[in-house]
Amino acid sequence: MKKNMGTIDIVVRVLIAILIGILFFTNVITGALGIILLIFAVIFIIVSIIGFCPLYLPFKINTRKKE
Repeated sequence: MKKNMGTIDIVVRVLIAILIGILFFTNVITGALGIILLIFAVIFIIVSIIGFCPLYLPFKINTRKKE
């Protein structure tokens, strides 16, 4: 897997995941919506750690700077 996520992309995803986690654990979002958003938050964290977004492949998107 070739990394295709830039720094800004990673930071935004991590911040969104943290926000979702805070909202879930403070019971602002609950129920099925809360669980679904929490799953998305976990996916965002995993994808950010790896630096590779599989949804970018079909669209040939690359937010990483050229080396």
